[in-house]
Amino acid sequence: MLSQLLADHVALHQALGLKFRTQGSLLRNFVAFAESRSEHVVTTATVQEWALQASSPEQRRNRLLTVRRFARALNAEDPSHEVPSADLFGRASRKRRTPYIYSPSDIQRLIDAAQRLGPAGLIRPLTYATMFGLIAATGMRVSEAIAIRLPDVTDDGLIIAQTKFKKSRLLPLHPTTRRALDGYLTMRLKAASPSGTLFLSHQGTPLAYSTVATVFLQITRSIGLRGAAGTPGPGIHDLRPHICCSLP
Repeated sequence: MLSQLLADHVALHQALGLKFRTQGSLLRNFVAFAESRSEHVVTTATVQEWALQASSPEQRRNRLLTVRRFARALNAEDPSHEVPSADLFGRASRKRRTPYIYSPSDIQRLIDAAQRLGPAGLIRPLTYATMFGLIAATGMRVSEAIAIRLPDVTDDGLIIAQTKFKKSRLLPLHPTTRRALDGYLTMRLKAASPSGTLFLSHQGTPLAYSTVATVFLQITRSIGLRGAAGTPGPGIHDLRPHICCSLP
């Protein structure tokens, strides 16, 4: 019975556009554990025993909260399913990294350093300078910037099709940001590449997230915003809260 309820639960989330892979895997593990005990409803005691098998407090809490959401959905239709307390293992202590607030001069130095990247004469320096400036000016995610395709650049702004919630949105651009983007487009449209993505590597291929992150770290270290490898410092997504009106 729990197996069928879980199958319906997973199918519903996937129909809403969610991958639900990690949660689905955890829930299948829990259901197998419960059904091995001939249980057909969710009970707090079984959730607790199963979650305690995890190797760390963080994983135990993750297990608890994943099953708790499943139990709440089931309980809405059948009160015999128990919903365990979110504080079953005590309150979680979250340590959030303090975001770095880039100053306008920090952003300008970042863009200037990107423009000095090699190889000289190729699109790579302008790619990174434009991308970093666009993230700082619009607040878009790195993954969204990487996913932009040439047809997404419209007279009214950028169409962001690969959003976190699988919805498209139109992102208006400040005139100065648009001029900087048009400058990049002039070079981009001359690039011999089968790819339709806006931002290209110097080899004419789409950018990978890991490559963008590595280049960002190299640049921020070179201009003194970060220390040596392994030391904390501002991240690429810290650019996003610093919403500017234009792209320097």
